[in-house]
Amino acid sequence: MLIYIFRRLLVALSVMLTVAVVSFMLLHLSGDLATAIAGPESSAADVEKIRVQYGLDRPITSQFFDWLGAAARLDFGRSFYFQNTVVELIGERLPVTLKLGGVALLLAVLVAIPLGVLAAIYRDTWIDRLSLMVAVVGQAMPTFWFALTLILVFSVGFKWLPVAGNTTWQHFVLPAVALGYYAMPAMMRLTRAGMLDVLGSDYIRTARAKGLSPARVVFKHALRNAIIPVVALAAVELGFMLGGSVVIESVYSMQGLGQLAWDSISRNDYPVVQAVVLIIAVFYIGLTFVADVLNAALDPRMRTR
Repeated sequence: MLIYIFRRLLVALSVMLTVAVVSFMLLHLSGDLATAIAGPESSAADVEKIRVQYGLDRPITSQFFDWLGAAARLDFGRSFYFQNTVVELIGERLPVTLKLGGVALLLAVLVAIPLGVLAAIYRDTWIDRLSLMVAVVGQAMPTFWFALTLILVFSVGFKWLPVAGNTTWQHFVLPAVALGYYAMPAMMRLTRAGMLDVLGSDYIRTARAKGLSPARVVFKHALRNAIIPVVALAAVELGFMLGGSVVIESVYSMQGLGQLAWDSISRNDYPVVQAVVLIIAVFYIGLTFVADVLNAALDPRMRTR
């Protein structure tokens, strides 16, 4: 088990380094950063002053390793626009995004697993087809469109919930539903597939032959084994939702990490953009690593892969 964890940790660190290199290079290949910071109407002298001030006149490799070393110490510099340190900005916004992602994941799990179980138990019935239809619609429907539809119906129409903000728990309801519906289809289909596989196994037929109640067979014997891959997928989906929060937070004007990323991109605030990309990537890679370890702990066959 320790060897497996060490191997997965090496893979995670390699991916993390690759993400750092790619994000750094994409920003520098997108154009002249000094000109973007100074503004289109700045003189050549102003642009050159900005270039020297921020160290953009040095070789690109030197800039990268200096930035990577500072990032390892959680020193991402200061924001060009907000005039705060990037760490302070992220520290203020990250809790909102984590809360949104956690609530959205909880809603997705609470809906996906029961639907998957029902779809497997009542295979090829209207319940199964309805569950699959809900999953297909959730996977195909754009998140921003669904978020705007929720606003029109529940905020503008019925006036039950607030349109924007993140000050009360009511502000998290619609964003969590919109973000959770994005993650629900994969978990529902995986639960259904796992349940179908387990329900056809020999030990389930033996449990039924012993006269155990259908509820006990499903929840104590079948679901316990079918849920193993769903646990790992849930961790990965949380990473996806943290990255997808950029759209949801922009639609609902939530002052989280996603909104900070959007504001920084639109204002050419490159230190913040680099930090947000790296932080989200670290969360996603870390959650994927946790999912791999959970898979190996729950299913020993995974340790040989």
